[in-house]
Parts: sequence; C-alpha cells; structure tokens
Amino acid sequence: MKALKICTCLLTVSILIASCRTVPITGRKQLNLVPDVLIREMAFTQYDQVLKQSKTLPKDDELAKLVTKVGTKIQMALETYMNANGMQKEMKKMQWAFNTVDENIANAWCMPGGKVVVYAGLLPIAQSETGLAVVMGHEIAHALARHGNERMSESLLVSLGGMALQEALKEKKQETQALFLGMYMVGSHVALSLPNNRKQESEADKLGLIFMSMAGYNPEEAIPFWQRMSMLKKTKTPEFLSTHPSDETRIKNLSGLIPKIKAEYYK
Repeated sequence: MKALKICTCLLTVSILIASCRTVPITGRKQLNLVPDVLIREMAFTQYDQVLKQSKTLPKDDELAKLVTKVGTKIQMALETYMNANGMQKEMKKMQWAFNTVDENIANAWCMPGGKVVVYAGLLPIAQSETGLAVVMGHEIAHALARHGNERMSESLLVSLGGMALQEALKEKKQETQALFLGMYMVGSHVALSLPNNRKQESEADKLGLIFMSMAGYNPEEAIPFWQRMSMLKKTKTPEFLSTHPSDETRIKNLSGLIPKIKAEYYK
C-alpha cells in the first residue's frame, strides 16, 4: 500500500511537470492540464453565442472600424515579433476576430484563440486610439499567455484535492467533513486562486504594454487609462480578496515597467 501511494505521488508529480509550459516573452512557468484544442473549441462556441445574443456594430461603423484597426495593428506587430523570435507555433493557434458590441459597458475581453469583443461603453473611457490599445493589448495578452487554460487547470487541481480530502475524512462525522471541506475551499481560494489571478493580471498588464508598444502605441497612455478606470469603481475590494491587483498596485507596477518597455519595444 505504501509503495502504491509513493508510485501514485511520483506519477502525479510527473504529470504536473509534463504539463508545465512557458508563457511567451515573460518566461513564467505555468500549469496547463487542459488540451489547448479543447479550450479553443469551448471559447469559439461561447464567442459565437455572445455575438448571436448581442447587438454588434456593423463593420463600417466608426467605432467598429477603430476596434478592428487597433486589434489588427497589435495582431500584425505580435505576429512579426513572434515569427522573428522562433515562436511561430504560438501564432498558428490564433484565429483572430474583432467585434464591437453596442452596449454601454466599460469592458472588453479576448477569448483563447484571439476572439476579441469590445463594448461600445469602453470607448469614451479609452478616449483615443492609444487608450483603446491599452485595454486591447491587455486582453489579447490573457489569450496569448493561456491564462484561461491555467485557471481551469488550477480549478481542476483544487477539485481533485477536495475529492482526496473527502476520501480521507469519510470515516468522520458529517459535521467534521463539512467543516474541513469548507476550510479547504476557502483556504485554496484565498491562498491559491486569488493570488494566481492577480499574478496573471499583472502579467497581462506587462504583456499588454509590450504588445501596444510593438504596434506603435505609446505605453505611457496606460497610466491615465487605468486611472480613469479606477474612478469608475464605487467600492473597492481589499487586494488579498480580489482577482485583480489594487488600482494603486497596478499603476505603481506599470509606472516602473513603462520606461524599459518603451525603450525596447516602442518604435
């Protein structure tokens, strides 16, 4: 029995090591347990559903043309850089699309595989083409860095850990099981999921600056953009309980990154 447990642990460690990947450009190691092809299929299906259920602006609309223009410039700059640095394989997985939804929501997102949606309510906050490049670069960074896959992989590990704990507690009273399982779920959320989400957000901030700079947009515009976004929040969650860095932390980190990124990538 002891030998079996050791073999199981070794197998688990081997699987985790084999499932580690490197985020392009930043070089951070991440866990990817879910096949990319499955993630993209799910993302593309959801993207199509969103478009069917939403009022998208026609391609000849001025706002839609601006979104497409910014997205295409970032796409082309990113493809040029990745191809020149031996990362062509990463780009072959992307199936780019840029759509603008006619809703007064200050938001944008990019599905795994490069499917982007920008809501019309974001444009007044962006204020300019460069401001729009800040947020689109950030969202595209999430997709390129496989943050969706990473979060699903972490959730899978937490679920497996919960199942293992439940098995270990099966001889205990129901109240004891509920107490320990509840503590485990809260603990894993605060100690694992939230810090990792904040790490991914900071990584997307950094990559977003790089991507917009590659496309010819001044990364210094990121500071006033995120300051404007910060002003929209009516309440602020403590950073350790949030999926995102605090506004103060984000702006401080960006301010430290901009000079080097601008010198290296902004043309």
